[in-house]
Amino acid sequence: MLKGSLVALVTPFDDHNRVDYAALKRLIDFHVAEGSNGLVIAGTTGESATLATEEHIELVSRAVEIAAGRLPIIAGTGSNSTAQTVGLSVAVRDTGIDGYLVVVPYYNKPVQEGMYRHFSAVADAVDKPVMLYNVPGRTVADLLPETVARLAEHENIVAIKEATGDIGRLRDIQALVPDEFGLFSGDDFTVLPFIEQGGHGVVTVSGNVVPAQMAELCRLASAGEHDAAKAIDDRLQPLNKALFVESNPIPVKWAVRQMGMIGPGIRLPLTEFSGQYHEQMLSAMSGAGVEIPA
Repeated sequence: MLKGSLVALVTPFDDHNRVDYAALKRLIDFHVAEGSNGLVIAGTTGESATLATEEHIELVSRAVEIAAGRLPIIAGTGSNSTAQTVGLSVAVRDTGIDGYLVVVPYYNKPVQEGMYRHFSAVADAVDKPVMLYNVPGRTVADLLPETVARLAEHENIVAIKEATGDIGRLRDIQALVPDEFGLFSGDDFTVLPFIEQGGHGVVTVSGNVVPAQMAELCRLASAGEHDAAKAIDDRLQPLNKALFVESNPIPVKWAVRQMGMIGPGIRLPLTEFSGQYHEQMLSAMSGAGVEIPA
């Protein structure tokens, strides 16, 4: 079962707004070296909503090729169209991915039965593990624990990324799903209590900037080493805050650029990181021990 720090990887773009595969290799090699426990490719942080279908498929395929089995690759394939989500999931099925991350359909505002049928259709169409992704702050629709429990009965639906930031929601889900069902935080601010409550890890934005520390935080929290885990968590909280002062992934792409890993490319309707937050970000990165090349 997947566990620990699964990094929602940014997608690097070159000066012509194309996917920068040389930078992608730098990022993946970096996360292997730093000990990330897995990568989510083409999720929200990877600007999936701006990727053409052909780009999306190639990005996932190239990421698997670069990773070469050194860490798990999870493909983000969710959209607000069930047919499109199924089609994309099937299209990347044979690339060598280790699983899927599928978000609650956004904008449509489906009811619980619609969400149940949506995820079931995806899981029926593939033969890889599926992680549900509940992020009502972006999708508006909220995948409730009772629906998660129904979906957990499907053999291919094995985990959830729960991004409400509500530990009470985690407890509600735990009470209804099997012990082996994977529980991942989608909220960097509450990783520590989430894992200490019995969660298995995090799908993290902050891990793009501090991969080794996020992986160690997850390891320590899972081992019950609260004080050591809290020391890391306290050091990362200012960074977590800085990474969400504007819409994700605007801040994190700027931060990773300062590390010399990627260029400035970001796709509209997202725009460059506002200058008023640069000093806050640099201070938070320094406080978290991030080295910024001169």
